[in-house]
Amino acid sequence: MVFSSLLFLFRFLPVVLILYFAAPRCLKNAVLFFASLFFYAWGEPVYVVLMLFSTLVDYSHGLLVERFRKQEAEADRVLAGSPEDEAARAKKKKYHRCAIAVVCSSVVINLGLLGFFKYAGFLVETINDVFGTGFVMKKLALPIGISFYTFQTMSYTLDIYRGDATAQKNIINFGAYVALFPQLIAGPIVRYQTIAEELRTRKETWEDFSYGIRRFVTGVGKKVLLANTIGLLWDDISARAPEQIPVVMAWLGITAYAFQIYFDFSGYSDMAIGLGAMFGFHFPENFRYPYVSKSISEFWRRWHISLGTWFREYLYIPLGGNRVRVPRQVLNLAVVWLATGFWHGASWNFVVWGIYFGFFIIMEKLFLGKLLQRLPAFVSWLYTILLVWLGWVLFAFEDFGRGIGYLKSMFGAAGNLLCNNEAVYLLLGFAVPLLIMIVGSTELPARLAGKFVLEKKWYQTALSIFVVVIMVLSVAYLVDASYNPFLYFRF
Repeated sequence: MVFSSLLFLFRFLPVVLILYFAAPRCLKNAVLFFASLFFYAWGEPVYVVLMLFSTLVDYSHGLLVERFRKQEAEADRVLAGSPEDEAARAKKKKYHRCAIAVVCSSVVINLGLLGFFKYAGFLVETINDVFGTGFVMKKLALPIGISFYTFQTMSYTLDIYRGDATAQKNIINFGAYVALFPQLIAGPIVRYQTIAEELRTRKETWEDFSYGIRRFVTGVGKKVLLANTIGLLWDDISARAPEQIPVVMAWLGITAYAFQIYFDFSGYSDMAIGLGAMFGFHFPENFRYPYVSKSISEFWRRWHISLGTWFREYLYIPLGGNRVRVPRQVLNLAVVWLATGFWHGASWNFVVWGIYFGFFIIMEKLFLGKLLQRLPAFVSWLYTILLVWLGWVLFAFEDFGRGIGYLKSMFGAAGNLLCNNEAVYLLLGFAVPLLIMIVGSTELPARLAGKFVLEKKWYQTALSIFVVVIMVLSVAYLVDASYNPFLYFRF
């Protein structure tokens, strides 16, 4: 079940909202938990057991870590008053080792599950290719959203160990956090400490609910009216042989893909944030106009922010972050970007894609960043967009041969034409949606809206009309639509 579907919009969501607001305060998390299990089981009836297992693992591990950390702290207090107490010293070391062992257990189980279902087949294929072996592994369907909820549950145990969060004693509340359907299958990746207080004491308000509706409808419009529309153009162009794609058409195609993946994923994040607000939760932003960036480093501070934050907090900083010498910083960044690429999928193109962006981020850290700051803003922006567009080619084609062929088409190296009548026809035919998406990917609409808020009394009325129009158009599209993909489901 996806948010941009008639089933979700007119059956699941209204029923859940009615049940949620009719339930007493003590049962609201239970409503969300069981509704989320139903939501997930609709598409993954078997793998809901896997998600429940992951929930139980981290719930129990969190309690154990907190217990051992408290015992370690108690032994430390005894040592503070009696530094020579060897028994207290031994207890401190014991409980510290126990806490670390439980954290390691949580990490191993979580990454083990993720590795088995997402990467085992890839590993077997790689071994067969390298060593000429004939190992056979039954192809498993990838559990939807496993990369997202695995990172969430794993960070919970790590945060308790670091003292950034306290263990959740109520398993229903913890289950609601893990399975929360608004952000279950594609993020944003919400750390437990972000909504720990809201799991216990949140208050739903009309302001939050109305904001949630606006944000949700905005996301639906981005996904259905923009991403789906431009996605058809990309599917058409990318399916052709390299020599049949003129240079202009090739650049038009990858531009279409860049906007499709942005409005598809940011639209989904908008829907998730909006749904969260309806139920009283405040999820972190996941996108901040990445296509206005003037460096690759800035781009990745603006794109999929929750994933970048996760890798920074749980991988880059523990490795030493910026606190170590430059060579070690370079190694840390290389590890993070190798992991980032691999997180996106069990395919070598994702690994290469991660290495590609890691290389430029390292170069910007060493010397290129200072150079970009001295260049005119337009030149820095053009450098960023060019590299991002080339990166999307690596991302889009899991088949290396097809990806290389498409890159050749972009630079006229596939024996293709510079332009033809069909390329001009497609460019003119999609000019209006492309123009809307160019403007929509900048801060201009938000700035204009802010200006109207300050100067126009009828702003709220106009906004309400806009939301209704977007929703009506989106529903009209979905009634007849057979094309409604979601690119990040595979992650």
